[in-house]
Amino acid sequence: MADGLTNVSGNEMCEGDSGQLPASKLGTKEFWDEAYSTELGNFHDTGDVGEVWFGESSMNRIIKWIKNCPDIRKISLFLDLGCGNGILLVNLAQCGYTNLIGVDYSEGAINLARSIAVAEQVSIRFQVCDILSTSEISALCTDRKFDVCLDKGTYDAISLNPEDTKGCRVKYIDNVFSLLAAGGRFIICSCNWTKTELLVQFKDKFEFLEDLPAPSLSFGGQTGNTVTTLVFTARNT
Repeated sequence: MADGLTNVSGNEMCEGDSGQLPASKLGTKEFWDEAYSTELGNFHDTGDVGEVWFGESSMNRIIKWIKNCPDIRKISLFLDLGCGNGILLVNLAQCGYTNLIGVDYSEGAINLARSIAVAEQVSIRFQVCDILSTSEISALCTDRKFDVCLDKGTYDAISLNPEDTKGCRVKYIDNVFSLLAAGGRFIICSCNWTKTELLVQFKDKFEFLEDLPAPSLSFGGQTGNTVTTLVFTARNT
């Protein structure tokens, strides 16, 4: 990731190829537990909130799109999948959005996110939840489904899981689909998958709505984006 996970896809895949990325420690819970334990200590010591995944520009593009979307209201129900330090939700809360939930399978991430929210004096619900667990996901939407689901790097991390990567990706897609309300929006930000690859992988469950393009880079005669951000809605079943 830019400002986070390392882009490992390179040019090894052809566009449209929905194959697998090389396994990495970045796809393991142990890595994130250790990383967020360190960041939590840093926050308590110095007030440093840690990484802003993909940088502030990517976060601001997402927030700008949300603010300009007429179907998303201040009271719409948001879920940040793999919220990490919760900075995206903190910024949404500061913009006046009031129904915000962040989940992460790392308890350290949730403790960090809660600490930052308290320091920023915003009201956000954070809880430990493994988004690959069907039972834990079902418990999230007992009353209503989510109007907006956000993913800034979590699908990338799942794609680097050393164990049953394809199965984990399928489970992720199924679970996100089950969480999203009819007409809701799913916004995914990735540095390891291209737009075309994501469209192939999500096409059975989701309909593509919009691309939020990042500035392009040119290197070695090729031009591309460092970050891909797409907006989907759940397909009717």
